[in-house]
Parts: sequence; C-alpha cells; structure tokens
Amino acid sequence: MTAELELRQAACALLVLDDPAGKAARTRALAATSVYVDAGRVLQEPAGVPGRPARPPLVAPRDVPGRGVASVEARAALLHALAHIEFNAINLALDAVWRFAGMPRDYYLDWLKVAGEEALHFSLLAEHLRALGHAYGDFPAHDGLWQMAERTRFDPLARMALVPRTLEARGLDVSPAIRAKLAGAGDAAAAGILDIILRDEIGHVAIGNRWYRYLCEREGVDPVDHYAVLARRYDAPGQFGPFNFPARRAAGFTEAELRLLEQSAISGRDRPRSA
Repeated sequence: MTAELELRQAACALLVLDDPAGKAARTRALAATSVYVDAGRVLQEPAGVPGRPARPPLVAPRDVPGRGVASVEARAALLHALAHIEFNAINLALDAVWRFAGMPRDYYLDWLKVAGEEALHFSLLAEHLRALGHAYGDFPAHDGLWQMAERTRFDPLARMALVPRTLEARGLDVSPAIRAKLAGAGDAAAAGILDIILRDEIGHVAIGNRWYRYLCEREGVDPVDHYAVLARRYDAPGQFGPFNFPARRAAGFTEAELRLLEQSAISGRDRPRSA
C-alpha cells in the first residue's frame, strides 16, 4: 500500500477479492495506511461484488448447523457462524466506503476503521477455528447481512439505519450470552475474542448512529420516526429481546429509541421472521 492510494477505489478493489485471509490482511493494511479521499467521484460497481470464496455454501438460515458448545464440533460451528458474520462485516464496511459519494471525509475514514477492525475479528476467529481443527468454509452459512446491503445499495440513509443500527446492533444483544456459553465450555480464548468483538462493535454501531443522524438532518427527517418508515420500506427483520441496553446506550441509541424498541418487543409487533 502506498500513500498515493485513493481510499474509495482501494476499498472497491478489496471488496471484490474472494480470498478471505487475503482480504482481511489487505484490509487491515489499508486501514493502517495514509490515503486521500475523492468523495465526489461516482464509481461504477464492478462485477463480482462482493468477492467471496466458493465455501462456505450459503443456505437458508433454518439449514445452518446448530451452534451449541457441548462438543468441539458444535463449538467450531458456532465460531464459524461468528467468523462468517465478521467476513460479511468486512464486505459491508468496504462497500460503505466506496459506494456512497458526496459524504464528508470523516465518513469514509470511519468506515475504513470499521473495515480494519472487522478484518481483525475475522482473523482472530479463523485462527481459533484452526486450533479446533476446522477452517472458515467448513460449515454452511446464510447471507442475511449482505441481502440487506443489496436492498439498500442506492440509499445511504437506509444503509446506515438498517445495517449497523439494526443487524449489527443485534450483535450487541447476543454477544454476552454467547461469550458466557464459550467461557462455560472452558474456551477462554474464544471468550476473549468475544470481548474484543463486543468492545469494537459498540464503536461500529456508534458510527452507524452518527452517520444515520447526519443523513437524517441533511434530508430534514426525524431519526426516530423515519427509522420506522425505512424498516417497513426495506422489510427489515424484527428486533426482539433480550436487549443489551448498556451497550446500546454506549453505541449512541437515545432513551426514546430504546423505549420504542422495548415496547415493540413487548407488544409482539417485532418478532423474528423466517428467512
């Protein structure tokens, strides 16, 4: 990587790479590199977005293997599911960098930072999978995160609302329980990786909140009311408890947003849907 790189073009080039380890390593290198940003240029989407390997096979969520911790195999399946989420998160962050022109420079630097941290998370999980005798690609996975990226590819406001603030925020809710299961199974290394992921993901969701509110202000819409509009328009998955309210507060959700989240879950309007 050289100091002459233009960030958005570099992110686009990384997005189409199909080697997970290579993509993660090069993304971390880009995040540590001095780059300039051409925010005004509208880039054409290349073929092969996002680049990903032939394995894992992508299946419906109901066909993904169970994710317990009772055996090494079950624990590996759980960690594989987490690694798949983090690999998709690399793609999502890189896509947020290259796709949307006309944003402030800090927007692109924020999402580059996210991409580098997601790449670290993927690398840590892939390495631990190898210690368990498995590799990324050994288990089936599903494609829910990227499907929402596809739906919101022409709308940066919807992307900020429904990927970091909805799908990735769900990770804040479930992470403590997963960590407790891994620690209870004696896998202290995996529990430590979950600690790193939760710490960083609070920051990632906070970045989503920051730019969602920026875009709401730019477009003259109320962030709370407009979220419901976007969730309906793009068929966002329901949000359901238990919620990690301390982590969500740290990520910048307002008390009004958290009250609505809790009310909708209690009322039963937002329940998990089959994909």
